[in-house]
This record gives sequence, C-alpha cells and structure tokens, in this order.
Amino acid sequence: MLDPRRLLTFREVAHHRSFSRAAAALSLTQPAVSQQVRALEVQLGERLIERGRPGFALTPAGELLLGHADALFTRLQLAARQLDEAIEGAHRLLRIGAFPSILATLVPRAIVAVNRSGGPLEFCAVQGATDELVAAVRDGSLHVALCFEDAAPPPREHEGTARVELLEESMLGLVGARHRLAGRRRIRLTELAGETWTAATRNGLIVRACIAAGFEPPVPYLTDDPLSIRGIVSAGLAVSLTPQLLAGQLRGVATPALTGDPVRRRIYAVIPPTGPHPLVEPFLDAVRAASGA
Repeated sequence: MLDPRRLLTFREVAHHRSFSRAAAALSLTQPAVSQQVRALEVQLGERLIERGRPGFALTPAGELLLGHADALFTRLQLAARQLDEAIEGAHRLLRIGAFPSILATLVPRAIVAVNRSGGPLEFCAVQGATDELVAAVRDGSLHVALCFEDAAPPPREHEGTARVELLEESMLGLVGARHRLAGRRRIRLTELAGETWTAATRNGLIVRACIAAGFEPPVPYLTDDPLSIRGIVSAGLAVSLTPQLLAGQLRGVATPALTGDPVRRRIYAVIPPTGPHPLVEPFLDAVRAASGA
C-alpha cells in the first residue's frame, strides 16, 4: 500500500512545481521532501518527476498519480470537516447549495418544514451553478447541492459524490403580458421561432429544446436570475421558457403550457458518498413534499 504521507508530499511538490516551495508549505526541509518523493518512486518503481531538464515536469506516471493524490487530499479534508462537526455538535447546521429557481421556491418551504418537525435548526443556503456546487459538496463546503439537468439524456453522474433523485418538472412558455400569444393557454414551441430570447446560456436546456423543435433562437440577453428574466420578458424585449415551479410567482408575463414533445428538467441532489449530514434526508424529504412529488 502507498504511504499516504509520501503521496501528499508528492502532491505539494507537483502543485508548487518546486521542492523548495513545497517544503516551505509543509514546514519541512527540502532534503526531507526530496527523500519522501524519492522513496515513493522507489516503492512504485517509476519516476514521477522528470529530472535533469530545465523547468519542472511530471512524467506520465506522475500525472496519473497526481489525480489520485488530489482525490485523497479532498477526502481527508472532508473527513476532518465531518469529524469536527460531529464533535462540536454542528450537525444542527445544514449548508445547502442550489440553483436560483428552487432556492426561491422549494428550499424556503423545506427549511420551514424541517424546523417545525425538528426544533430550532440552522441553515445556510447559497446559490451557484452545478459544477461549482458539486465541487463544494466534494470538498465538504456544502452538505447538499440541489441541481437540475435536461430530462431527455441519461442522468449525469458526478465523480466523488452520490446522487439522489428528487423530481421532474415541465417547462412552460414565458411571454410578456402584451405578447401576441399571451392569451393562449397552450402554444407550440415553434410558434416562438423568430423571436428574441433570454436564457441562462446559449447551449443549455432552453436552446437545446428550441433546436430540437427545428429552430435556433437568438439569445442576446444572458442571465440565470429569474427576476431579471421576468423583467426582460415583461418589457417585451424577449421570450423564454420558465420552470413550472416559478409559474405562480411571475407577474407581468404569461406562462402558456407547451404542446407536443414536452420540455422537462430533472431535479436531483448531490451529497457526499459516505457519512451524509443527518439533516440531509429530512431536508430532501421536505423538498419533495413541498413540490408535491
């Protein structure tokens, strides 16, 4: 078995690209750091760092091992954080990450429900994009992240985490109150072809749905903030799609249902692969209950 101390020492050298800087970061002497890395190479029977060349470079074996060293470092950080929380009683604080529309709707209701059933608890909720939220779960900064994805492709897996399915929801049309389609209860997505659009990205769920329907929408207004999207649409500057979760909270706009092939998104939670926070399960149950799922 590899010596984890040697592996973490090698990680510092690789990231600092210097034995001397790694030694300073580890509060060790440079000879001690060099000796640990050399001992690791002897154990593996492979060189990890190119020697005798100008600059600093890892060998292919070194590049491979660095990925495992980073994963070990992350898991040790997570273990230390979870242990600290267990010892200090911080299990009554749940750190949540979420995307904007669920943070504005289901998350507050779920927090209220958990507080009612479990006594006074503390919650810290932050907004973010999927990749940054998953990274925060992986390093222990968050206990749970709520994410979404297009429901058409297979579910996405995030390395170093566990996934919990929550619900699926339909996307609705979003047009201004004075738009030509505002009085309709149902529309075809193709009826919005030729319109100017607002969306979070130019390659996300909304744009992909339009392309699948046969047209590519121009998206000059990029924002993932539901309030900003509503303002842009209500002013008549653009159209969009909106999650069913937000339909009842939007003013100055119309939200007709879409006929034909449904546009749906899948909402799921990302948690640590082991030792999840004790409040995660009741919180996720409360999210499902708040959605009616």
